[in-house]
Amino acid sequence: MNPPILEMKNISKEFPGVKALSNVSFTVATGEIHCLVGENGAGKSTLMKVLSGVYPHGTYTGNILLNGEVQDFRNINDSEKAGISIIYQELALIPEMTVYENIFLGHEIKSGFRVNWNETIKEAGGMLQKVKLDINPAAKVKDLGIGKQQLVEIAKALSKDVKLLILDEPTSSLNEQDSQNLLQLLRDLKDHGVTCIMISHKLKEVIAIADSVTVLRDGQTISTLHAQNGKIDESTLIKHMVGREINNIYPPKKHIPSQDVVLEVKNWNARSSALGRDILKDINFTLKKGEIVGLAGLIGSGRTELALSIFGNPGEYQIRGELYINGNGVNLNHPQDAIRAGIAYVSEDRKGNGLILIQDVKQNISLANLRELAERGVVNSNAEIKVANRYKTELNIKTPTVEQKVSNLSGGNQQKVCLGKWLFVKPNILILDEPTRGIDVGAKFEIYTIMTDLVQQGMSIIMISSELPEILGMSDRIYIVASGKIAGELPAHEASQEKIMQLATN
Repeated sequence: MNPPILEMKNISKEFPGVKALSNVSFTVATGEIHCLVGENGAGKSTLMKVLSGVYPHGTYTGNILLNGEVQDFRNINDSEKAGISIIYQELALIPEMTVYENIFLGHEIKSGFRVNWNETIKEAGGMLQKVKLDINPAAKVKDLGIGKQQLVEIAKALSKDVKLLILDEPTSSLNEQDSQNLLQLLRDLKDHGVTCIMISHKLKEVIAIADSVTVLRDGQTISTLHAQNGKIDESTLIKHMVGREINNIYPPKKHIPSQDVVLEVKNWNARSSALGRDILKDINFTLKKGEIVGLAGLIGSGRTELALSIFGNPGEYQIRGELYINGNGVNLNHPQDAIRAGIAYVSEDRKGNGLILIQDVKQNISLANLRELAERGVVNSNAEIKVANRYKTELNIKTPTVEQKVSNLSGGNQQKVCLGKWLFVKPNILILDEPTRGIDVGAKFEIYTIMTDLVQQGMSIIMISSELPEILGMSDRIYIVASGKIAGELPAHEASQEKIMQLATN
């Protein structure tokens, strides 16, 4: 094994009332791809923020050694000067600026006191070649897809002569092809001497790419596994992450869907006001009582647009078509109409659209149904606390109190708060858009169990997911969406990843 480029020894970090890291030790060998895994709240991101100087020296205890030398990073600039660069799940690019401006933002190439734009564009082109991204450096970032933006972030890191690259959930928003391209790029960077630390919940990707894997649980180091010893497999990782074995992440189906159709969409077309073009074309599908219907397809295929158009977003889309709930034609011109009709929608972007992060758990859970808690226009705070505590218990939301700010919760628990908010409106139809994006395997199992219990109680669920194993493991029927159309329908027992991808790419 190569000598260590990084050693973090006995790192402890506390926040008010919470010990986020407790004597964590973490070693990364030079030139390896080292994955960091654990449940949400295990301390992975906190550890990397300590390493990158976001939490400066003095706010934690323990030592950081880079190439054997103790480091006292006071800020991000210090860690970058030492050759460390971190890319977060929420990309730090400026959409209105060009690619070359973003790549060299903060360390501009200058001639005297002026920026040398010709040299900047030339050097940016070289960085883009390194990440195998064939685009014009003068293109604006806002015009790029998320996969290309991710590569621009890596090009930006390379422009700083990075030696240790940290990536936090780099594939969470990417489709399968972009994810594979990114993983191959990390292998190429490794061959050119760049050491990588990757945080990921996607265990199959971890197994495919990692030379070593360190598992954190409850702010402590549980184990480090090495691929050369043949110890990295999914069941072992899950056991170390959650402290118990989960033999099947998808709970057994306890329900048999009724034949009663609760939702029918006929000849559904949607035109985007912003884009000025049709994005959904002649969509037809049904949803039965007590059924989970999966919507599969590539990113950009129209799945989320279909969900939003059904949920009543008239300012966003011009709709043509028919919508029936329990056999009765309805016009849903506003989300409030959809809620009254018994439809709820859990957004794919829980932080941006699903939650108000600066508010507490109880305020978020009550948000979509304040009328039920109001007396003469004033919210009954005692009733609000009772409702929040009920969903805290039922959904196993891990928070010391319902008055905890949602921003302080892990991703999995934030997702449960989103679910609680919409379950409080007592829907008959629940639309879940990427319900387990960015959450760990233990929290995924809990979300799947909640879904199974809900359909057993008679609720009907439409689940949008980019993870094909999730679609196959949870759905009773699957519709495949491609280019704004329904490309095919498959019963779950006849479906496979190959069949779905064949329809999704036609």
